[in-house]
Amino acid sequence: MNLPQTIKDLVNAQNNFDGTAFSDCFSETAVVFDEGKTHTGKAAIKAWIEKAAKEYKAVMEPVELEGNDQKATLKAKVSGTFPGSPLILNYHFELNGKSIQSLKID
Repeated sequence: MNLPQTIKDLVNAQNNFDGTAFSDCFSETAVVFDEGKTHTGKAAIKAWIEKAAKEYKAVMEPVELEGNDQKATLKAKVSGTFPGSPLILNYHFELNGKSIQSLKID
């Protein structure tokens, strides 16, 4: 699957449990929506993903990508130490050049 570089970097960072590399995929003012919570800015995104990595050990396997260079939805199989693992989740991206401006996970 041919993923945009920013999304490819995000997947690799998550699968390597690298919070710094993960947050570096986002703009300074980015927003992440996940599990009913909003995380705004790179520092908050880094704290969120590092906590989630410790708690759930989630890794993602891209399944399908739809969209374009500005808006894309990645369907991924996510496995980890959470109830119901593995799950298919949708990652809705709004991209701003080479960084992510918004990510909603459902």
